[in-house]
Order: sequence, then structure tokens, then C-alpha cells
Amino acid sequence: MSRVIHVFRQPERFVAGTVGEPGDRSFYLQAIEDARTISVLLEKQQVSVLAERISALLQEVARRFGSELAPETDEETDTDPLAVPLEEEFRVGTMGLGWDADSRSIVVELLAVTEEEIDESVVLDDTEEGPDALRVFLSPVQAKAFAERAEKVVSAGRAPCPLCAEPLDPQGHVCVRLNGYHQRSPVAD
Repeated sequence: MSRVIHVFRQPERFVAGTVGEPGDRSFYLQAIEDARTISVLLEKQQVSVLAERISALLQEVARRFGSELAPETDEETDTDPLAVPLEEEFRVGTMGLGWDADSRSIVVELLAVTEEEIDESVVLDDTEEGPDALRVFLSPVQAKAFAERAEKVVSAGRAPCPLCAEPLDPQGHVCVRLNGYHQRSPVAD
């Protein structure tokens, strides 16, 4: 079966979001254009890394191509929930990121998890062989808004323990800094 590449050249929305309670959340990226919605499942760390890399790429693009591409916006960050029904297209394995000078867009490509090792040439390419993919073209303003929301989504989880920085469960946790003798509760002592 040939590969399916979902391409969003002018998305109305590209956001990170979660389903579930802190400590048991599933992370999704969702692209919407016209009447088409695609949602992909990924790990919290992948969302964090993507937001970080997009921010770094925006800085590099502004440095190389001038400040006219630096996203200066006071628009409010999209805080709406993910669109429903939420149907997972695939789980993300490999992520690609690039700059398309012709459209002056950041290109995000998310590839499905596969059993085989992925050849780098498949990322950001339209070859017939390879895993299914979601490819989204974002203006610098959209990319900045995505990164800001993604960082908020990632940090909205459980509060960290002030001693060991591990997440506190609602029931507390056994803190390694206390050698396991005392259970720390999520409420400050």
C-alpha cells in the first residue's frame, strides 16, 4: 500500500492539545484546513522538542533573512480545546522541520511510527515508499503561536516536587531526595 501524506498548505489551525488528567494525558497535534481535520498522537517530550526547535528555527530565519520575517504579534494564543470528534490518524515516530523559502513558511512534517528504520531522505519528500505523514506549512506568526501554545500545554501538567523535580501525583510521591523515608504531598508543607 502506498504512503499517505496529508498536506496542509494554509491551515486555519495547527495546535497541540491533550486529553485526560495531568499524569495520565495523551498529547495530540491537530491540523485543520477547510473541512479537513487530522489529529496525530505523540509523546509529551516530542511536543516539547518540536516547540523548542520551531522557536530556534524562527530565530535563525529572522537572523538570516531579516527582521521582516520575525514574528511580531500581540494576538492571543489559541486556547480552544482540540476539535472533536478526536480520531487519531497515527502515532508520530519521526519529526522533520524545515524552511520553505518559496512560500516563506516553516514546514513541519510528522511521520508515523514504523517497524523499519526510516531513511532521512523520506522526511520532507513525496516518495511513494515510507510511513504515512502529516505535513503542515506555517507562517512565522502561526509557527510562533504554535510554539507558545505547545509550551503551555506541556507545562500544564503536574507540579514538580521542590526537592527532586519529579512530578507530584495527587496522592504525593516518595521523594528520592529524602531517601524514600517521607512521602511528599502535592501541597506544600
